[in-house]
Amino acid sequence: MTRTREPLISLALYHAFKWSVVSPMLYAYFKGKIYGAENVPQSGAVIVVSNHASYFDPPIVSSCVRRPVAYMAKEELFKVPVLAQAIKLYGAYPVSRGTADRNAIRAALEFLDNGWALGVFLEGTRTTDGRITDPKKGAALLAAKSQAPFLPVSLWGSEQILQPGSSLPRPVPLTIRIGELIDPPSSTNRDELERVTQKCATVINEMHDLGR
Repeated sequence: MTRTREPLISLALYHAFKWSVVSPMLYAYFKGKIYGAENVPQSGAVIVVSNHASYFDPPIVSSCVRRPVAYMAKEELFKVPVLAQAIKLYGAYPVSRGTADRNAIRAALEFLDNGWALGVFLEGTRTTDGRITDPKKGAALLAAKSQAPFLPVSLWGSEQILQPGSSLPRPVPLTIRIGELIDPPSSTNRDELERVTQKCATVINEMHDLGR
């Protein structure tokens, strides 16, 4: 049976972490601005696609869309006592780096079937300027299989949070823009996946180009 919301315990953990850690940093330290929050569906499956330039991006995106977002995490983290249980409740699921992990794909589809928001960085890795130049079709494939819509999100400024050689985050201004929902592909046809992937990348880059 398909659910419409994340489990209550995951919601509770999300709100505790958001209001005690992420929101104070986002608004007080990074002077965060958020546009388009009204575009976020607060229930039901949705695939949050965004650009990616910082390790800080996952909690920032989740905080701004006002609901937990399930992200892939390296499988080694799931072997750490206590941490493993916490990140599972928060929506993380393991992936084997450097492999086409079918278990991760199945886990992602299960999260969507259970009414979660699923987070996918469209480029698949961090970029130096926050723009998307080489989007991958993985998110489109998940959308085609689940028929969950995309929610495009642009993070502006996060590439400046950490500088080479420094472990302390810099208080740089951040701007997060959330676009309107984008329909999933009508099939798993390669050309259709490519078309929708490029559409998502274009929308995110256009929002990024708006700057602060």
